[in-house]
Amino acid sequence: MYGEPPVLPGDSFRILHVSTGNVCRSPITERLTRHALADRLGDPLAGGLVVESAGTWGHEGAPMEANAETVLADFGADPSGFVGRELLDDHVIRADLVLTATRDHRAQVISMGHSAGLRTFTLKEFTRLVRAIDPATLPDPLDGGVVERARALVRAAAALRGWLLAPSVEADEVYDPYGAPLPFFRSVGSEINEALDPVVAALTGVVK
Repeated sequence: MYGEPPVLPGDSFRILHVSTGNVCRSPITERLTRHALADRLGDPLAGGLVVESAGTWGHEGAPMEANAETVLADFGADPSGFVGRELLDDHVIRADLVLTATRDHRAQVISMGHSAGLRTFTLKEFTRLVRAIDPATLPDPLDGGVVERARALVRAAAALRGWLLAPSVEADEVYDPYGAPLPFFRSVGSEINEALDPVVAALTGVVK
Protein backbone atom coordinates (compact mmCIF):
# COMPACT_ATOMS: atom_id res chain seq x y z
CA MET A 1 0.00 0.00 0.00
CA TYR A 2 2.96 2.32 0.58
CA GLY A 3 5.68 3.66 -1.65
CA GLU A 4 4.95 4.75 -5.22
CA PRO A 5 1.17 4.63 -5.86
CA PRO A 6 0.28 1.92 -8.35
CA VAL A 7 -1.42 2.37 -11.69
CA LEU A 8 -4.70 0.59 -11.16
CA PRO A 9 -6.51 -1.24 -13.94
CA GLY A 10 -10.04 -0.08 -14.62
CA ASP A 11 -11.79 2.68 -12.75
CA SER A 12 -9.81 4.64 -10.19
CA PHE A 13 -9.75 8.04 -8.49
CA ARG A 14 -6.41 9.65 -7.70
CA ILE A 15 -5.96 12.24 -4.94
CA LEU A 16 -2.77 14.30 -5.15
CA HIS A 17 -1.57 16.31 -2.14
CA VAL A 18 0.83 19.14 -2.95
CA SER A 19 3.11 21.28 -0.77
CA THR A 20 6.56 22.80 -1.31
CA GLY A 21 9.27 20.28 -0.40
CA ASN A 22 7.12 17.13 -0.12
CA VAL A 23 8.79 16.32 3.18
CA CYS A 24 6.40 17.88 5.76
CA ARG A 25 2.83 18.94 4.96
CA SER A 26 2.00 16.83 1.91
CA PRO A 27 3.48 13.59 3.35
CA ILE A 28 1.46 14.13 6.53
CA THR A 29 -1.67 14.81 4.48
CA GLU A 30 -1.08 11.86 2.16
CA ARG A 31 -0.58 9.34 4.95
CA LEU A 32 -3.39 10.70 7.14
CA THR A 33 -5.72 10.43 4.12
CA ARG A 34 -4.66 6.84 3.48
CA HIS A 35 -5.07 6.02 7.14
CA ALA A 36 -8.57 7.54 7.30
CA LEU A 37 -9.65 5.82 4.09
CA ALA A 38 -8.36 2.46 5.28
CA ASP A 39 -10.22 2.96 8.56
CA ARG A 40 -13.47 3.41 6.63
CA LEU A 41 -13.01 1.16 3.61
CA GLY A 42 -10.56 -1.51 4.75
CA ASP A 43 -8.48 -1.22 1.59
CA PRO A 44 -8.83 2.07 -0.36
CA LEU A 45 -7.14 0.52 -3.39
CA ALA A 46 -9.91 -2.06 -3.56
CA GLY A 47 -12.36 0.83 -3.83
CA GLY A 48 -10.27 2.44 -6.56
CA LEU A 49 -8.86 5.29 -4.45
CA VAL A 50 -5.16 6.14 -4.81
CA VAL A 51 -3.53 8.80 -2.61
CA GLU A 52 -0.16 10.34 -3.43
CA SER A 53 1.80 13.56 -2.95
CA ALA A 54 4.46 15.76 -4.52
CA GLY A 55 6.15 19.11 -3.97
CA THR A 56 6.41 22.19 -6.17
CA TRP A 57 10.07 22.26 -5.11
CA GLY A 58 10.04 18.64 -4.10
CA HIS A 59 13.09 16.99 -2.54
CA GLU A 60 13.20 14.12 -5.00
CA GLY A 61 14.03 10.85 -3.25
CA ALA A 62 14.15 12.39 0.23
CA PRO A 63 12.50 10.88 3.31
CA MET A 64 9.90 12.88 5.14
CA GLU A 65 11.02 14.99 8.07
CA ALA A 66 11.44 13.08 11.34
CA ASN A 67 8.93 15.33 13.08
CA ALA A 68 6.41 14.54 10.35
CA GLU A 69 6.91 10.83 11.02
CA THR A 70 6.29 11.44 14.71
CA VAL A 71 3.06 13.29 13.96
CA LEU A 72 1.83 10.42 11.80
CA ALA A 73 2.66 7.94 14.55
CA ASP A 74 0.61 10.09 16.95
CA PHE A 75 -2.43 9.45 14.75
CA GLY A 76 -1.67 5.78 14.21
CA ALA A 77 -0.77 6.35 10.55
CA ASP A 78 2.14 4.57 8.86
CA PRO A 79 5.03 6.81 7.72
CA SER A 80 7.12 3.95 6.32
CA GLY A 81 8.39 3.77 2.77
CA PHE A 82 7.81 7.41 1.92
CA VAL A 83 9.97 8.98 -0.81
CA GLY A 84 9.75 12.66 -1.74
CA ARG A 85 8.83 13.66 -5.29
CA GLU A 86 9.01 16.82 -7.38
CA LEU A 87 5.66 17.75 -8.89
CA LEU A 88 5.55 16.78 -12.56
CA ASP A 89 3.04 17.31 -15.34
CA ASP A 90 2.18 13.61 -15.25
CA HIS A 91 1.13 13.82 -11.60
CA VAL A 92 -1.35 16.59 -12.40
CA ILE A 93 -2.61 14.89 -15.55
CA ARG A 94 -3.36 11.65 -13.66
CA ALA A 95 -4.97 13.32 -10.63
CA ASP A 96 -8.74 13.50 -10.25
CA LEU A 97 -8.44 15.78 -7.21
CA VAL A 98 -5.49 17.97 -6.26
CA LEU A 99 -5.42 19.32 -2.70
CA THR A 100 -2.72 21.87 -1.91
CA ALA A 101 -1.36 23.26 1.34
CA THR A 102 -1.66 26.91 0.25
CA ARG A 103 -3.20 29.19 -2.35
CA ASP A 104 0.23 29.67 -3.94
CA HIS A 105 0.56 25.92 -4.44
CA ARG A 106 -2.92 25.85 -5.97
CA ALA A 107 -1.95 28.63 -8.39
CA GLN A 108 1.22 26.75 -9.37
CA VAL A 109 -0.70 23.55 -10.10
CA ILE A 110 -3.30 25.41 -12.16
CA SER A 111 -0.56 27.24 -14.09
CA MET A 112 0.72 23.87 -15.27
CA GLY A 113 -2.42 23.54 -17.39
CA HIS A 114 -3.98 20.14 -18.09
CA SER A 115 -7.45 21.57 -17.23
CA ALA A 116 -6.46 21.38 -13.57
CA GLY A 117 -8.50 24.40 -12.42
CA LEU A 118 -11.77 22.58 -11.77
CA ARG A 119 -10.12 19.81 -9.74
CA THR A 120 -7.53 21.77 -7.76
CA PHE A 121 -8.30 23.28 -4.35
CA THR A 122 -6.45 24.09 -1.18
CA LEU A 123 -7.19 21.44 1.43
CA LYS A 124 -9.05 23.86 3.68
CA GLU A 125 -10.95 25.35 0.75
CA PHE A 126 -12.14 21.90 -0.27
CA THR A 127 -13.14 21.13 3.31
CA ARG A 128 -15.23 24.31 3.46
CA LEU A 129 -16.97 23.48 0.18
CA VAL A 130 -17.54 19.84 1.13
CA ARG A 131 -19.24 20.88 4.38
CA ALA A 132 -21.80 22.78 2.29
CA ILE A 133 -22.68 19.79 0.10
CA ASP A 134 -25.65 17.64 1.09
CA PRO A 135 -24.36 14.04 1.15
CA ALA A 136 -27.80 12.88 -0.01
CA THR A 137 -27.12 14.55 -3.38
CA LEU A 138 -24.07 12.34 -3.99
CA PRO A 139 -24.16 8.84 -5.47
CA ASP A 140 -24.53 6.04 -2.95
CA PRO A 141 -21.10 4.38 -2.73
CA LEU A 142 -22.79 1.02 -2.29
CA ASP A 143 -24.53 1.43 -5.65
CA GLY A 144 -22.22 3.39 -7.93
CA GLY A 145 -18.98 2.84 -6.03
CA VAL A 146 -16.66 5.23 -4.23
CA VAL A 147 -15.03 6.42 -7.47
CA GLU A 148 -18.32 7.68 -8.91
CA ARG A 149 -19.15 9.38 -5.61
CA ALA A 150 -15.70 11.02 -5.45
CA ARG A 151 -16.03 12.44 -8.96
CA ALA A 152 -19.47 13.82 -8.15
CA LEU A 153 -18.07 15.42 -4.99
CA VAL A 154 -15.36 17.25 -6.94
CA ARG A 155 -17.90 18.53 -9.48
CA ALA A 156 -20.19 19.76 -6.69
CA ALA A 157 -17.33 21.49 -4.89
CA ALA A 158 -16.16 23.21 -8.07
CA ALA A 159 -19.69 24.50 -8.69
CA LEU A 160 -19.79 26.03 -5.21
CA ARG A 161 -16.37 27.68 -5.31
CA GLY A 162 -17.51 31.14 -6.45
CA TRP A 163 -20.37 31.21 -3.96
CA LEU A 164 -18.68 30.14 -0.75
CA LEU A 165 -15.65 32.34 -0.16
CA ALA A 166 -13.06 32.08 2.60
CA PRO A 167 -13.73 34.28 5.64
CA SER A 168 -10.10 35.49 5.50
CA VAL A 169 -6.96 35.12 3.42
CA GLU A 170 -5.40 32.87 6.07
CA ALA A 171 -8.41 30.56 6.27
CA ASP A 172 -7.29 28.45 3.30
CA GLU A 173 -3.62 28.13 4.30
CA VAL A 174 -1.72 25.35 6.04
CA TYR A 175 1.56 26.94 7.09
CA ASP A 176 4.91 25.25 6.59
CA PRO A 177 6.41 23.62 9.71
CA TYR A 178 9.76 22.90 8.01
CA GLY A 179 12.53 23.43 10.54
CA ALA A 180 10.06 24.08 13.36
CA PRO A 181 10.00 22.19 16.68
CA LEU A 182 7.78 19.17 17.21
CA PRO A 183 4.92 21.07 18.96
CA PHE A 184 4.38 23.17 15.82
CA PHE A 185 4.44 20.03 13.66
CA ARG A 186 1.82 18.50 15.94
CA SER A 187 -0.31 21.64 15.63
CA VAL A 188 -0.11 21.43 11.83
CA GLY A 189 -0.88 17.71 11.94
CA SER A 190 -4.01 18.33 14.00
CA GLU A 191 -5.04 21.10 11.61
CA ILE A 192 -4.64 18.78 8.62
CA ASN A 193 -6.42 15.89 10.32
CA GLU A 194 -9.36 18.11 11.25
CA ALA A 195 -9.63 19.37 7.66
CA LEU A 196 -9.45 15.84 6.24
CA ASP A 197 -12.19 14.29 8.37
CA PRO A 198 -15.22 15.79 6.54
CA VAL A 199 -13.50 15.24 3.19
CA VAL A 200 -12.94 11.52 3.80
CA ALA A 201 -16.45 11.16 5.22
CA ALA A 202 -17.90 12.75 2.08
CA LEU A 203 -15.73 10.65 -0.23
CA THR A 204 -16.64 7.35 1.37
CA GLY A 205 -20.09 8.01 2.80
CA VAL A 206 -18.81 6.65 6.13
CA VAL A 207 -18.91 9.03 9.09
CA LYS A 208 -16.66 8.20 12.06
